[in-house]
Amino acid sequence: MTLVKKYAPKVTNYSYLLILSMFLWGGGWSALKILTQDLSVDIIVFWRFFIMSLSFLPILYFLKIPLVINKKNLKYVVGSSIFNISFMFFSFLGIKYGYAGSGSVIITTLSPVMTFLLVAIVFKKRLANLQYFGLAIGIVGGVIMLQLSDMSLFLNSSNIYFLLCALVWAALTMLSQHSQKYIHPIHYSFLISVFASFVTFIYAFHSDLFAVFHQGAKFWIAMIYLAVLGQSVATTIFFMASGKLGSEKTSSFMFLVPVFALFIAWLLLDEPLQLHIVIGGAISMVAVLFINQKNI
Repeated sequence: MTLVKKYAPKVTNYSYLLILSMFLWGGGWSALKILTQDLSVDIIVFWRFFIMSLSFLPILYFLKIPLVINKKNLKYVVGSSIFNISFMFFSFLGIKYGYAGSGSVIITTLSPVMTFLLVAIVFKKRLANLQYFGLAIGIVGGVIMLQLSDMSLFLNSSNIYFLLCALVWAALTMLSQHSQKYIHPIHYSFLISVFASFVTFIYAFHSDLFAVFHQGAKFWIAMIYLAVLGQSVATTIFFMASGKLGSEKTSSFMFLVPVFALFIAWLLLDEPLQLHIVIGGAISMVAVLFINQKNI
C-alpha cells in the first residue's frame, strides 16, 4: 500500500477539505493585495514561485511518486509556466489598482465561461444548446461586472487586467487538462513553479530581490500564505479530491471561492461589497451551471 492510499483521508472527508481549499484560495486575493503595497511586481512574482517550489518538496516526498520529465510533458510545463507567469503579473497589477474581492469574482466566474468558449473555437466543438445559453448568460454577467454599459472598462485599468487574467487562466486550464495524459498533476504544478522561478529570476535579476527581507511580519504572512497555503496546500487538496470525487463534482466547489474572497477582503481590507460585482458574479455562476450541462 502506498503512502497516498495509507494516509489519504476518507472520501466523506473530502468535502470538508475542499471547503478548506476554497477558503484558502479565496484568502489568497487579500494576501496578494497586501503584497502589492510596497514592492514591485517582478520581485513579488519571483519570490511567490520560489517559495511555492520549496513548499512542494515535502509533498513530493510524502507522495513517493517518481518524477518523470520527457519531451511530451515538458512542452506542457513550459507553456503552462508562461501562462502562469502572465496570470501572476496581470493579477498583481489588477489587484494593485483595484479591489481583491472584485478581482476574485470576475476572474473566477469568467474563466470557466472563457474556457468553454475557447474550446468551442479552437477545437471547433459544437456545444449543447444549454451550454450556448450558459455562454450567453455568462457574457451578460461579465458586462454587468465590468460595467461595460458606461464604457468604464476602458477607463478602469484593473478591470482590463482582471479580464486578461480570466482569458489566460482559460488557456492554462486547456493545457492542464491535456497535460494529465503525460504527467501527474502534483509534478505538473511543481515543475511549473520551478520553471517560473527560473524565468522570473532572470527577469528580476537587476531588481532588489533581497528587499523582501526588509519587510515586516504582515508582508511575510501574506507571502507565505499565498505561496504555501493559497497555492501548494489548496491545489494539492483539489487534485487529490478530483481523483476521489471526480472533476465535475470537485469543480463545483469553486463557486465558493468568490464568496470567501469577498468576505475576507471585506473583513481584512475593509473593501466595500460592490453591488454590480455581486449581481454580475451571481449571474455568471448560474451561467457556469448551464455550461456544465451535457444534455441538449
